Amino acid sequence: MTKIIFITETGEEHAVDAADGETAMEAAVTAGIDGILAECGGGCACGTCHVYVDTSQMDVVGEPDLMEKAMLDFAEAAQENSRLSCQITVTDALEGLRLTVATQA
Repeated sequence: MTKIIFITETGEEHAVDAADGETAMEAAVTAGIDGILAECGGGCACGTCHVYVDTSQMDVVGEPDLMEKAMLDFAEAAQENSRLSCQITVTDALEGLRLTVATQA
């Protein structure tokens, strides 16, 4: 299991154990993380799992693909470190990853 830290809008930190191969969104939904709505179920079609990756960890997470970039173009409050958590696949390399849940309008 890989530990991922989700930071909610209120600043609360929640350490979640995520299985390798699942997405950060799936781990957040299973753990009941506030603000991760996941309305499309992980299809990269809604943006309701928008998170900000800790800037020091951007290299390990990698860049979004073209489809994800297109979705982020429509996301409110998108930043350089924005990602859709449904597109972040958990691996051992993500141990300790810090994701701040973006505010959903």
